Amino acid sequence: MEFLDNLSLGFSVALTVHNVLYAFVGCLLGTLIGVLPGVGPVATIAMLLPMTYSLSPVSALIMLAGIYYGAQYGGSTTAILVNLPGESSSVVTTLDGHQMAKKGRAGPALAAAGIGSFVAGTVGTLVIAVFARPLTELAFKFGTAEYFSLMVLGLVGAVVLASGELLRAIGMIMVGMLIGTVGMDVTSGVTRFSLGVPELADGIDFVVVAMGVFGFGEIVSNLCTDSGYRGLQSAKVEGVMPTRQDLREMAPAVLRGTTIGSILGVLPGGGALLAAFAAYTWEKKVKLKAGELPLGHGNIRGVAGPESANNASAQTSFIPLLTLGIPPNAVMALMVGALTIHSIQPGPEVMRTNPDLFWGLIASMWVGNVMLIILNLPLVGIWVRLVAVPYRWLFPAIVMFCAFGVYTTNNSVFDVWLLGLFGLFGFVMNRLALEATPLLLGVILGPLMEEYLLRTLMLSNGSWSVLVTRPISASLLAAAAILVFATVLPNVRKSRDVVFTEAS
Repeated sequence: MEFLDNLSLGFSVALTVHNVLYAFVGCLLGTLIGVLPGVGPVATIAMLLPMTYSLSPVSALIMLAGIYYGAQYGGSTTAILVNLPGESSSVVTTLDGHQMAKKGRAGPALAAAGIGSFVAGTVGTLVIAVFARPLTELAFKFGTAEYFSLMVLGLVGAVVLASGELLRAIGMIMVGMLIGTVGMDVTSGVTRFSLGVPELADGIDFVVVAMGVFGFGEIVSNLCTDSGYRGLQSAKVEGVMPTRQDLREMAPAVLRGTTIGSILGVLPGGGALLAAFAAYTWEKKVKLKAGELPLGHGNIRGVAGPESANNASAQTSFIPLLTLGIPPNAVMALMVGALTIHSIQPGPEVMRTNPDLFWGLIASMWVGNVMLIILNLPLVGIWVRLVAVPYRWLFPAIVMFCAFGVYTTNNSVFDVWLLGLFGLFGFVMNRLALEATPLLLGVILGPLMEEYLLRTLMLSNGSWSVLVTRPISASLLAAAAILVFATVLPNVRKSRDVVFTEAS
């Protein structure tokens, strides 16, 4: 009964005219910045924070939240159409989504991403409403040792996810982790590997690496060949909506991705990116049906699963923010800033002292998900028409948006030069058949893993045994070890040649 009363309060707040308007503005902006490569929710929300001074706390949070989960919708669009993830969590979507686009099935791929995102977003919001308190207790049990073990499991998952040789995948992860070490040491404050360049003192932004390797690198590779996008541009796109067979194949993937995303979104250090990787890994393990394409060759499950996971994770990531005051990612950190602007301290007291804020935000997510599905499905035809744009017009636009997005993140011209450098690196990787996905995950998880390991050792007086004496940490490390052992088994290694195929 109390739950229904709280939900009724939430909808009474969310369905006011001005809050519905701000939810619409947030969802529309989120979709647009998700579609534009390099212009992510972090930069957008950071630029809009000063505007929230004049808004009520509820309206400000509703708009900023709409931008965040709206970007998860829009990020899949460029990932599918031009093999360029608008959002980091859409990296996995490129593997099968772009292959579907090359085969003239960009419409069903975009529709699958939209439908999966809607279902996952709705379920994720329900998880927040019903299980916020129990799931918060689970997050309370995670210390620095557990976070480190979670990072290890994530990196092992990247090796399993990678196509081709295991040694190459491990090498790419190591390179990514080395890139992540550039900048200031989190414990000593000493600048390392900066080569005396002041701009490198704060490290190399993930956006620069991702846009360089996936954006510029892809452009240079396609300019050197008559295939690639040129073949895609001349392909006729038919069938905007998924077929009944598509719906039957994607439905279980949507449910699996929603489950993974809902769980990982609660845990700081998990997030939309890791959820998308985990969902895709799960789909790789599912036995293929007769006549079904392998993942990496245009299987619709490879789109629906990760997109469902990253959207469910985007919703449930609000749980540690609102109930613990812990931002699990950069966007949630900006949300903390938006709350403090209005003198609201995020944490366990939010539910009690600001019930209209907590439940109004939750109710607005349902409203926002309905808006997004209404906005996105009719616009699928417009996104598909982008395929007809001549490549000589398309690649300058991609370069411009990438450079603009990278520049606006830190207002740094140096980052634009780095973008070009990593673009050249991405081109070399393409020529050597090296996969970028493990590299990017190493860039993200490497610094986090280092930070949590150092904190763990400091708290345990240098004893490494704490990693295996804490039950949750030991379980995560055991899962990573089992995954490594299963991957190197002869039968599994043989099957990798069939199942883990290169997405190109």
